[in-house]
Amino acid sequence: MHVDVSGLCAQLRRMVVFRASVFIRGDALSQLIRSIFEFETPSDASRFTPIDDRIMGGLSSSRVVAETSSVARFVGAVSFENNGGFASVRAALEECNFAEDEGICLRIKGDGKRYKVRLLNDSSSNAVAYESSFLACAEWREFPVPFSSLVPTWRGQVVPDAPPFNRAAVVALGFMISERQEGDFELSIDWIRAYRSA
Repeated sequence: MHVDVSGLCAQLRRMVVFRASVFIRGDALSQLIRSIFEFETPSDASRFTPIDDRIMGGLSSSRVVAETSSVARFVGAVSFENNGGFASVRAALEECNFAEDEGICLRIKGDGKRYKVRLLNDSSSNAVAYESSFLACAEWREFPVPFSSLVPTWRGQVVPDAPPFNRAAVVALGFMISERQEGDFELSIDWIRAYRSA
């Protein structure tokens, strides 16, 4: 199968916030045409803002820190005190249009705990988040998140009558740890990219 990488790159040079790349998963070739976060500079990590249970009186804490090896770490501690129990971070996006894409892919490793990646169509504090959960294993792995698999939630509860996820108007991306996982946590993130099948 021939992939016109030069044509793809020419198209993407006209876009401001994304870069082109290609990756192979098994026998299927997919094009990662939108580089959302590569964490090549500390400024990428600094775009993530903590949104922890402290907004409800809890004591959990989190942040995203940059490493010198182009890797970011979502780190902190979950506390059950004061009815707490979750920690999260969120980065605003410039209303990314993923209408032609199938999903996003994360290259991650971690501490064996379960995390959620979350996408939002609305930046308000009461917005529904569309999320997918994953287990952060000790070895690096690529975790694809098809947009069709995202579950709409609000404050930890599924919202069955939520509007369909609008992949053409994504305004924020974030990570969360909850589900009664008390204590320190660490999730390493190499990159986050959007993908579509060739």
